[in-house]
Amino acid sequence: MNTSTLSSAPRTSLRSRLSARWRVVDIVVASVIGVASGLIFVVWNVLSNPVTEPLRLLLPGLQAVGGGFWLFAGVLTALIVRKPGAAIYGEVVAAAVSALVGNTWGWWTLVSGLTQGIGAEIIFLAFLYANWRAYVAVLAGAGAGLAMALTDLTFWYPGSGALFVSVYTASAIVGGALIAGLLSWLAARGIARTGALNRFASGRENAARI
Repeated sequence: MNTSTLSSAPRTSLRSRLSARWRVVDIVVASVIGVASGLIFVVWNVLSNPVTEPLRLLLPGLQAVGGGFWLFAGVLTALIVRKPGAAIYGEVVAAAVSALVGNTWGWWTLVSGLTQGIGAEIIFLAFLYANWRAYVAVLAGAGAGLAMALTDLTFWYPGSGALFVSVYTASAIVGGALIAGLLSWLAARGIARTGALNRFASGRENAARI
């Protein structure tokens, strides 16, 4: 029997538990990201219809591509903080800010924030919170987009035809993948390069890469 393997197992388990534990700095930074993202949501609440209206006129349901701008908070928070639950936390905080400032959907925004955060969280969980590469971020954004489509089609577009449902769902997934996924990954790397994330694994990883 290899005793060194047995002795290293408890240490590995302890490191895993510690890495999953939220620190005060994690909560603070995740909250800052959530609030800042929520303010961006507020701006997009106003601009989304004028910007995406041409897409809707081109093909009803295509406007869901723009929904990616409501999905990035969870993905970005998770990429930076790298803790279980970070995607849900970031998206819900951003949704709460949007609801508090005021929007068309009121407190239903929190329902959307929760489901969208879960959609992204499931992807990071599937990779055991150990893979933060670009393709995982893209998949997380796509997961948030799918969650958005399911929520929107249930509450805001009940009884829609098969074509609209298909186009809306596909558009939401693409928008989530590109805007919430890829752009969040690029943003996280850009922030890390400034040195602002040196207390996080995401910042140290970027420093080691450089």
